[in-house]
Amino acid sequence: MLRIYQNTYRRTARKAVVYSTKVACCNHSTLCSITSHPRRSQDHGTGSSSYNGSRHEEFLLSGNPARGWQMPPPSRGYGMLVVRILRGALKLRYLVLGGAIGGGVSLSKKYEDWKDGLPDFKWLEDAMPQGERWSQFSRNLIEVGSLVKNAIDVDPKLKQLGEDKLSEWRNWFDSRLDDAIEAADYQGVQIVETKDDLKAKTTVAALGITTDESRKKYEKLQSQVETLQTEIMNVQIKYQKELEKMEKENRELRQQYLILKSNKKTTAKKIKKSLIDMYSEVLDELSGYDTGYTMADHLPRVVVVGDQSSGKTSVLESIAKARIFPRGSGEMMTRAPVKVTLAEGPYHVAQFRDSDREYDLTKESDLQDLRRDVEFRMKASVRGGKTVSNEVIAMTVKGPGLQRMVLVDLPGIISTMTVDMASDTKDSIHQMTKHYMSNPNAIILCIQDGSVDAERSNVTDLVMQCDPLGRRTIFVLTKVDLAEELADPDRIRKILSGKLFPMKALGYYAVVTGRGRKDDSIDAIRQYEEDFFKNSKLFHRRGVIMPHQVTSRNLSLAVSDRFWKMVRETIEQQADAFKATRFNLETEWKNNFPRLRESGRDELFDKAKGEILDEVVTLSQISAKKWDDALNTKLWEKLSNYVFETIYLPAAQSDSFNTMVDIKLRQWAEQALPAKSVEAGWEALQLEFISLMERSKKTQDHDGIFDQLKAAVVDEAIRRHSWEDKAIDMLRVIQLNTLEDRFVHDKQEWDSAVKFLETSVNAKLLQTEETLAQMFGPGQMRRLTHWQYLTQDQQKRRSVKNELDKILKNDTKHLPTLTHDELTTVRKNLQRDNVDVDTDYIRQTWFPVYRKHFLQQALQRAKDCRKAYYLYTQQGAECEISCSDVVLFWRIQQVIKITGNALRQQVINREARRLDKEIKAVLDEFSDDEEKKGYLLTGKRVLLAEELIKVRQIQEKLEEFINSLNQEK
Repeated sequence: MLRIYQNTYRRTARKAVVYSTKVACCNHSTLCSITSHPRRSQDHGTGSSSYNGSRHEEFLLSGNPARGWQMPPPSRGYGMLVVRILRGALKLRYLVLGGAIGGGVSLSKKYEDWKDGLPDFKWLEDAMPQGERWSQFSRNLIEVGSLVKNAIDVDPKLKQLGEDKLSEWRNWFDSRLDDAIEAADYQGVQIVETKDDLKAKTTVAALGITTDESRKKYEKLQSQVETLQTEIMNVQIKYQKELEKMEKENRELRQQYLILKSNKKTTAKKIKKSLIDMYSEVLDELSGYDTGYTMADHLPRVVVVGDQSSGKTSVLESIAKARIFPRGSGEMMTRAPVKVTLAEGPYHVAQFRDSDREYDLTKESDLQDLRRDVEFRMKASVRGGKTVSNEVIAMTVKGPGLQRMVLVDLPGIISTMTVDMASDTKDSIHQMTKHYMSNPNAIILCIQDGSVDAERSNVTDLVMQCDPLGRRTIFVLTKVDLAEELADPDRIRKILSGKLFPMKALGYYAVVTGRGRKDDSIDAIRQYEEDFFKNSKLFHRRGVIMPHQVTSRNLSLAVSDRFWKMVRETIEQQADAFKATRFNLETEWKNNFPRLRESGRDELFDKAKGEILDEVVTLSQISAKKWDDALNTKLWEKLSNYVFETIYLPAAQSDSFNTMVDIKLRQWAEQALPAKSVEAGWEALQLEFISLMERSKKTQDHDGIFDQLKAAVVDEAIRRHSWEDKAIDMLRVIQLNTLEDRFVHDKQEWDSAVKFLETSVNAKLLQTEETLAQMFGPGQMRRLTHWQYLTQDQQKRRSVKNELDKILKNDTKHLPTLTHDELTTVRKNLQRDNVDVDTDYIRQTWFPVYRKHFLQQALQRAKDCRKAYYLYTQQGAECEISCSDVVLFWRIQQVIKITGNALRQQVINREARRLDKEIKAVLDEFSDDEEKKGYLLTGKRVLLAEELIKVRQIQEKLEEFINSLNQEK
């Protein structure tokens, strides 16, 4: 007996060594704990010979084995010194070479990361039109071009006829070509005129398609172009945000660098701001303030209003002395309010409020960039299918001789909408214009086109409604050079004297803002304006107009003077109003939140960001045992149904259980198992992270105001995160090698497999009994105690079950399906009891009944196999007790353990860090999205704190401005 156990132990040990070697070879880097140590291999062969060789060299150097090693002669010592110097130089060479190679690898990796971050433009290939027809069309055009060229230029005889004959022939050819074009138009050539140019379409005959088909193709291409433009705009917006974010980070890093370089705290120099800049900052603060408070819009500013294409923007550009706005031919260009702060400075520059770039207005390239950026910001501010936006675009223009003031350019008032406008465009412009003009301290700069009839004006009625007495309105008549040719001089005199319109104004001015040329500079336009007013017969007549009522220069002086007068009259009153508002808000905060500090939305977001990142750090500190338990549980939850339904039950029905199991396990490991394992790992990671966030809610210092933000960040990060693709291939190799092992190695693993089998079968048996309870209804005791009754269907099911139980009782090893004779017998027996059912009804009842019977037998086999390990090791597959079920579940258990171990290492080494990156990216995006922050961080506490902080900032800036204004007086 002892010899039998010794042989068994040796055979088991050999198989374990083979198995361990396979696992070590499959994943020697991270996933297997059995590795070979290089030092050990050296101790058994090469290491010993190397050691003997070193001793032999020592023996040779000594020259005498009895004496050992002695000091070599001096000459030899110098030689050894030279050798050591050379050896050090060679080592230095290898160090330099290794550093160069390492730097090259690092640079290559950085380049690959940068290249992966670039957007994918492959969608352009799908959006652009392709196909054989377009190729044929291009070839036809090339052939026609070559024929025309040969007909005109190549013939040498035409050159001898002289210039007259040649021009005569060309005229004849042009006339014939016009006739041919007209004939082609009659046959189906379509010429589509667009906004920018004329795009000629090919003839229907050349393309071989009908007119309807060509129209459909054109509409399809047009929709593709519109989609392409939308996508390009979205990409531009995305990268504009990225650029602004990088600029902000660059400024912060530079500031940190300067602090570290000086090795002490640097006190920021307080730069003295100009008066108009300080006032503009106050208006910027007010633009983000709650407009529910009426004093928010009561600070003075110059509001430029007028009909579309009346010359509003041109007047503003003339005052700013630069063509800073995009221009269009008759279309709406101003789609959002543009606040322009004019200030005097040594250089003529412009700058947006939220950008550090300065545009040199003396350079045409910078002017083009500025106009393009203004247009881009306008289009970006229009969202949700709207045509105009209330979002203010703020910019500052400084230059020599500029009058200090703040102007707001509004979209032009329209009377008729086009098909490409939103349905509410007209009403939106009217409401926006009334909102700005209703400010009792706003100066209204009313622009009227002098080249059109005054009765067609829409703006004068709006201005008269908001300022009926004309105490803050300045009327400007534009395009007077055109009006001289079209209008009656007496009519112009009535307009500029305020006698034509019922509207009243502080002053009336006439200006010329251009000659209709887009390329004219401001200096050229101003020179043209001065020359016009000097030489115009219209203004030389006595009594028509006063000299101070003409030119843009006089207009800007008058507007600036009125602006500062209004500021000095109203600023003290506005400061007192904000002081009272601040006192009321502080009192309300003390009554509602006495123990909390007034933290704004940005401060709360930063605090929530820190808590979320702390939870991510905690995720990487979870113990390995906890990860193993979570991953193994989730893996079996994902895999159990497949194991029972696709592997265990079908194999149990066949005669060759082990062969069927081997085939199905291999198919499973090659196809679905790796992907399901990764899915289980990802869900386990997600559950652990969510559980950490939930546990943080139970702490004493938890603040519930962050819960909505944290949930949104976690959901978005989880939605974006995906497991690495190479993990599936790696798991496939590990799982295939693990399933190859069919021998249980020791008694402990055998007992664990039996327990795993019993637990799994009991869980399935519990599910089956729940299904049977729903199918057959409550038992007799429950019906008596809970006053429940059986339905008619449940009574039929019980009758069928009684007949099926008889079949299983007579044949305990019955197959999973019923034969035709058995079905017929059951039906006849039920008909005797007046129960009429069909064969499908019997089969539906048979399936859960047989499953319960099979699972109960599987449990019995598991109990019989508890103490059969040693019998199994001796007899193997020929064992008297069939324990193939235990071996199958042992193999499944080993696969789950190995897979869980691999997934745990991936989570700790890779996926937790990748999830951390995703969460940081989501937090960065949310921090730049004010709308999302306002939605996620909300409530009375946040809104009250935000309002209080804003009012404090406005009041402080107002007081600073008032002090500077009083000093200037």
